[in-house]
Amino acid sequence: MNVEEMNLRYEEIIHSNRPEEIKQNQLEILLVYMEGVYSIPRRKNEEWERNNREVAQLYKKIVKKCSSV
Repeated sequence: MNVEEMNLRYEEIIHSNRPEEIKQNQLEILLVYMEGVYSIPRRKNEEWERNNREVAQLYKKIVKKCSSV
């Protein structure tokens, strides 16, 4: 799944009629998937973020939504 497909999956999850618990779980699964595919570092790494802007932006967007669901 590329970044655009991951973003579409994110949008599908947040706009679904599923219970909030299910949405939260699905967003967490998407984050773990992204971490594996893109080797997202656990700690903030500005160089990685510069080199992977699109991935970093989507990841941050999902993390923010996860904490609000």
